[in-house]
Parts: sequence; C-alpha cells; structure tokens
Amino acid sequence: MSTYEPFVSEQTSQRVAVYPGTFDPITMGHLDIIHRALNLFDRLIIAIAKNPAKEPLFTLEERIAMIRASFPAKEKRIEVDMVSGLLVDYAYKRGAKAIIRGLRAVSDFDYEFQLALMNRRIEREVETVFLMTGFRWIYISSSIIKDAARHGGDVSGLVPDHVCEKLRERFMRP
Repeated sequence: MSTYEPFVSEQTSQRVAVYPGTFDPITMGHLDIIHRALNLFDRLIIAIAKNPAKEPLFTLEERIAMIRASFPAKEKRIEVDMVSGLLVDYAYKRGAKAIIRGLRAVSDFDYEFQLALMNRRIEREVETVFLMTGFRWIYISSSIIKDAARHGGDVSGLVPDHVCEKLRERFMRP
C-alpha cells in the first residue's frame, strides 16, 4: 500500500502549479509546456516575471493579452499573473506546490538545476517539475523568434497566429 500523496494545495484542494517566464512573446514551445502541465495539474498560474536584466519588446499588458488570447475563453484552469521578487515565495503564497520549468537542451539544465536547489532550500513545500520541450519546438526561444521577426523572417507556425501578427506590426518597415 502506497502512502504517496499528490501535490494538492491545502488552500484550494487542487493541484496548482506556477509556470514562470517573461513570455516576450509566448511561443509554441511555451504552449507545448502549458498543455502538458495541464495534464498533470488542476490549475496553472502563468506568471510573467519582471526581469530587470531584460528589456522586453512587448509591455506587460501586451504579453498578458497575447497569453490570454492563446487559450479558449472556457479554459478556466489557467490564470495569468505578474510576479516580481522571489518566485518560490510567490508560488507558496498562491498555494502552488510546484514550479514548472521547461528544458530545451542540456545547457538549460545546469542553470535550472541550481535554481531548483536554491528554491528548495528557501521553501521545501514547493517542488520544481522539469518538462522537456516537445522535439519540434526544441530549437526556438522568444529571443530567436524576435530576432528573426526583426529581420523580416517568417515566424508563422512558431508562435500563435495572433502573436505572429503582433510581431509583424511591431517590426513593420515603412
């Protein structure tokens, strides 16, 4: 007989996870991770992180709108929020038992592993769950998408259609 207990938030009795990122912009790789995380958790908080080291192309409001437009209105299991400060503190305060991190390559793992260990030391109640990005999206990142779009490259199929349109508008040549 197993004594295993699944991740269940005491506050909501649901399995809640936080998926953080700058999402500047959201890509098909992000969507892949989100859909797979929803197979594991009842609710997912997509937390747009303020990163002082990054100069975002899109405003916080634009990123929130693009993320929300990526999901059907009936999808009530997803919440979009903004986070600053320690992510693990945010996750704990929101009743999440896990932080979702997407991995594209071995090079991502070293940094993410260190971060997961530090988070675990700060808050033992919050686990880190690593999900490998689907093979067809393994080579893309928001930075690569922006760079390609900035130079007139076609990024359709790598981001949702509404995001592709926003990139075209942003980089439209006179």
